[in-house]
Amino acid sequence: MENLERVLKEHIELNTDDWKRLKDGFETQRLERKTILVSENQTARHLYFIEHGLFRSYHIEDGEEINTYFASDSQFITCYASFISQSPSFEYLEVMEDSCALRISYEALYGLYQQSSQLEKIGRILAEKNYLRVIDRIYKMQTKSARERYLDFLISHEKRIVQQVPLHHIASYLGIAPQSLSRIRKQVPFS
Repeated sequence: MENLERVLKEHIELNTDDWKRLKDGFETQRLERKTILVSENQTARHLYFIEHGLFRSYHIEDGEEINTYFASDSQFITCYASFISQSPSFEYLEVMEDSCALRISYEALYGLYQQSSQLEKIGRILAEKNYLRVIDRIYKMQTKSARERYLDFLISHEKRIVQQVPLHHIASYLGIAPQSLSRIRKQVPFS
């Protein structure tokens, strides 16, 4: 819970009652590698905060896994479109290594929003940050070369993600063929 408190304090100060409500809403889960938390056509019922570990979201297109997001220590993840709308997901949410995460249900989270304007505000701030990440990714996918996208990935993602996510998953995330990413990596001295 200390990691969650630290991350949230970067954005807003919560009073003691709000911290208690928030902590009571989360439960700790130990998760094994390759656990699928959300499948295609299943509704995402929980938001996860990763204490330690590595997760990814992806969808399947023509039999190929297309990675859409990676998250590691002290980050939030879910299948956001499904979670927010409480409708079936087009994505999968997978645990990539043995992990420990805090999770909160949709009902509990939205109940907290109704109880506290500060908790609702932190939810809005985190949603805005997530939206900006998505817009930034779309912009880069549409305007940057494969090499530029890879260099940006190295700079903008947590070191753990860069070092531990298999290259074929990174290639998929960047919209690059694995063979092309291998060639790009040979040209980049610090990858």
